[in-house]
Amino acid sequence: MGYKDGLASGRVGFAHLIRVWHERNGWSHRVLPALAEALDLGRVHNSQLSMLRNGKLAAPGPEVFLALGTINQWLAEHAPAGKLPVELAAMLPVHPDVVEALQLSALPVLDDEGRVLGPGQLLEVFVGRQAPPLAFDLRIDDEEAVSLSAALALLFTAGRPWRQCREQLLAAYPPSRRQRRELFAEVMAGQRDYTAAELDAELADLRLTLAALGAAGEGELGADAFLDLLRRRARELSQGSGGNGRGGDLAAAIRAQLQTGLGAAGPSHP
Repeated sequence: MGYKDGLASGRVGFAHLIRVWHERNGWSHRVLPALAEALDLGRVHNSQLSMLRNGKLAAPGPEVFLALGTINQWLAEHAPAGKLPVELAAMLPVHPDVVEALQLSALPVLDDEGRVLGPGQLLEVFVGRQAPPLAFDLRIDDEEAVSLSAALALLFTAGRPWRQCREQLLAAYPPSRRQRRELFAEVMAGQRDYTAAELDAELADLRLTLAALGAAGEGELGADAFLDLLRRRARELSQGSGGNGRGGDLAAAIRAQLQTGLGAAGPSHP
């Protein structure tokens, strides 16, 4: 792989790392910039985080990696239990919302061996010289997106016909843009599949949909746990079980329903 391909791959991997880090902690984009400024650890803007999260910032300056890496190290040192202690939070000269977010969750980014990633390691991830930690890399490929779309539709409809679930699911789905709502409806109805990029972008709102339905609390199912659930359901579907033991040949299943229906109707009369 040439260096340009490595850079492109690294940028995508870093986007996943930033996205999962925020989602796992339940942070808004205000948390890290406010913390960097308050502790004088470097500088990173809300807009830069948003672009990094979407893989659209091609050449961030060194201050970005200095800020993110040093904050990560600071969190690992001062919030070893994954939450900022009350006495330390009270001393931070930042907005109360930021303090509250850090008291609820302040998990750092660790590699697969449990080591804290600093500025240098984060830079290596961004340029493709180091893979993101597995727990922070939720990339989906196009082939997998097809099976995950099927698993997603089965999960959200609980195996029921789309027409029985349509109004309730569309009411719970947060995005308001017509194109996204139409795409969601088509995937749920089995009329098309998400691409890898589409599904990757939809994961956060799909989890919010579950929360709006009352099926899972907003903080109950993390991005990685949700994707792992979909992958397990997709494997069940590929093995013909569909998660409900009704896999197998379609024609045979239809014949069984016909026989049941004809038997219940009784003998026909000329």
